[in-house]
Amino acid sequence: MTTLVLLPGMDGTGIAFRPFLAALDPALKVVVVSYPPDLALGYDALLAVARQALPVDDDVVVLGESFSGPIAIALAAEGLPRLRGLVLCATFARNPRPRAAVLGRIMAHVPLPLAALPGLSRVLLGRFDSPALRRLLAESLAAVSPAVMRFRARAVMAVDMSDRLRAVTVPTLYLRGREDRVVPAAAAQWVQAQAPHARMAPFDGPHGLLQSLPFETAGVIEAFVAAC
Repeated sequence: MTTLVLLPGMDGTGIAFRPFLAALDPALKVVVVSYPPDLALGYDALLAVARQALPVDDDVVVLGESFSGPIAIALAAEGLPRLRGLVLCATFARNPRPRAAVLGRIMAHVPLPLAALPGLSRVLLGRFDSPALRRLLAESLAAVSPAVMRFRARAVMAVDMSDRLRAVTVPTLYLRGREDRVVPAAAAQWVQAQAPHARMAPFDGPHGLLQSLPFETAGVIEAFVAAC
């Protein structure tokens, strides 16, 4: 039995995975990891949370979305005997925006006033923005402390898992949105430069790939898990 372990975006709740979970084959076993919503924990501490959530008796494929990409990379680099594959979705091994321009604009709206939500949703979802996905985003942000979100944003600015990425030997899949306004194409190029075995899967979609294209991404990821 192989379990797909999902590590969430910056809110850390896993709420935003709902459209993707609904698109997955029900036969696929899935674990959604959540991070403490009120504790300002850095990447090392969140790595421990993720490691503790891994199934003991199953083979595992880890998916790191956005903020959690560095955590997924670190797990894969540990050489855990039952970890069979790594999926990186709209993410990075090191700070994807050294000048932090986009990230700074996003975090300026935390805590998020209702009037700012449509703008943030458009940044994350682009032309796929919808009332339903906007409600999902609002629910995700409401569940986590604004101070924790700001702390995680600062953690992104300092992170660099390039050395650990070079140590990853398991099959690796990188999902990239061609319309991503948060994580640039250069971040995917850096991942492939450090891990030449990584397979790139581009989509005509935004940063929120799993939310905007749940069935398309689910099909690619299910095939990858089966191959692993």
